Amino acid sequence: MPEYLKSARPQEARDADDAKVRATVEAALGEIESRGDAAVREMSEKFDGYAPESFRLSEAEIEALIARVAPRDLDDIRFAQEQVKGFARAQRASMLDVEVEPHPGVILGHRHIPVQSVGCYVPGGKFPMVASAHMSVATAAVAGVPRIVACTPPFQGEPNPAVIAAMHLGGAHEIHVLGGIQAVGAMALGTETMPAVDMLIGPGNAYVAEAKRQLFGRVGIDLLAGPTETMVIADETVDAEMCATDLLGQAEHGYDSPAVLVTNSRRLAEETMAEIDRLLGILPTAATAAVSWRDYGQVILCADHDEMLKVANDIASEHVQVMTDRDDWYLEQMTAYGALFLGPRTNVANGDKVIGTNHTLPTRRAGRYTGGLWVGKFLKTHSYQKILTDEAAAMIGAYGSRLCLLEGFVAHAEQCNLRVRRYGGRNVPFGAAAE
Repeated sequence: MPEYLKSARPQEARDADDAKVRATVEAALGEIESRGDAAVREMSEKFDGYAPESFRLSEAEIEALIARVAPRDLDDIRFAQEQVKGFARAQRASMLDVEVEPHPGVILGHRHIPVQSVGCYVPGGKFPMVASAHMSVATAAVAGVPRIVACTPPFQGEPNPAVIAAMHLGGAHEIHVLGGIQAVGAMALGTETMPAVDMLIGPGNAYVAEAKRQLFGRVGIDLLAGPTETMVIADETVDAEMCATDLLGQAEHGYDSPAVLVTNSRRLAEETMAEIDRLLGILPTAATAAVSWRDYGQVILCADHDEMLKVANDIASEHVQVMTDRDDWYLEQMTAYGALFLGPRTNVANGDKVIGTNHTLPTRRAGRYTGGLWVGKFLKTHSYQKILTDEAAAMIGAYGSRLCLLEGFVAHAEQCNLRVRRYGGRNVPFGAAAE
C-alpha cells in the first residue's frame, strides 16, 4: 500500500474550483456567440487590459516585431522548430494512404486529408510560451493545413516579439493578439472579423481547457491540455537535487500545476522534500512554484517498482520523468501518460522547448485514452470504395440485399437489389432478398 508522505489538496476542493470555472466559461462563450467582436473586445480589455484597433496583426506589424528579436534568439527558434518539424515529418511519413482490392473489381481505400482550418492557442499571459507555437503551428504546417490561425495574449501590455516570430516562422496564416476564453471562443464560434475554424489546438490554463471542452462538437479539439503536470519516478540511482529540480521545473508554470514524486526510497523522498524547500528559497519564480507545491505536490512512497508502476499508471501524469535502474522496463510497461522522459540525461524542459517531440500533452488523467498532439491530429482519415465490374456489383449487391433485410431495412435492400438487377441481369422482386 503506497504511503503518502505529502498529499495535495482534497479532490472535493478541486471539484469546487472546476464548477466555478465551468460557469464562468459557459457565460463567456454565450456572450461571444451572441455579441461577437464586441464581447471579445470587452473581455480582452477586462482581463488583459488590451483593446487595439485590430487584434489581427498586419504583415508590417509582424515584420516590425520580428526585427526586435535578437539574432541569437531567432536562430534558437529556428533550431527548435526544425527539431519539431523533423519529428513531425517522420510521423507523417508513417501514415500511408491505402488502396486494396479484396475481390476482383472491388476497390477499398482511405486517404489522410488535412483539417482545412485550425486555431492554435499559444499561452503567454504569465510566461511567453514561444515553444507552444512550434508545437501547434509548425506541426499543422507539416500536416498541410491550408488555414492556420494563431492567437496569443499580450505580454506586459503588447505582443511578445519572440512568440510572434515563432508563430510566423512556424507557418501561421493569421496572427491575433488575443488570449484566454475570448481567443478560443472567437476562433471556434467565429465573429464578424474572424471566420470560425474547424479545430482548436493548444494548451492553456483551466479556463482555456474548459472552453475547449465546452466547444467540442461545434469544432474538433486536439485534447484537453490544461494546467501542466509532472511526475518523477525515481529510485536511489539519482539524488534529491535531480528530483527536486525536475519537480519545480514544472511547478513554476502556475498555481495549480501538480508535481508528484513516486519512489521506493524513503531517504530519497525525505531528502527531495528538504531540497525543494531549499530551492524555493532561491528560485526567482518561487511565488508561483511554492503555491503549486504546497497545494498540488505529492510524495508517494512505494514498496517496490511494481507498486510504483501501478501508482504511475493510475495517476496518468502529463510528463513522466523516469530515473531508475530499469528505465526501459517502464517504457515497456507504462500504459497511461502524456510523454516519457527516460533517464537523468534528459528532462521535461527538453521536451517542452527543443528536443522535437510535441509538448501539448493530455492532462487530468486523459493519458488513459489519448496520446498527445502530433501531426496525425491534423489529419482526417477518410475511406472510399468503388466497384469496377458488373460481376462485382452483382455479387456484393446480393450479399448487401440479404444483410439489409436481416435488419429490416427494405429501402437499404433496394439500393442493393437495383444493382443486382441492372448489373447482374437478375429479376429480384421489389423488397425481396436477392438470391
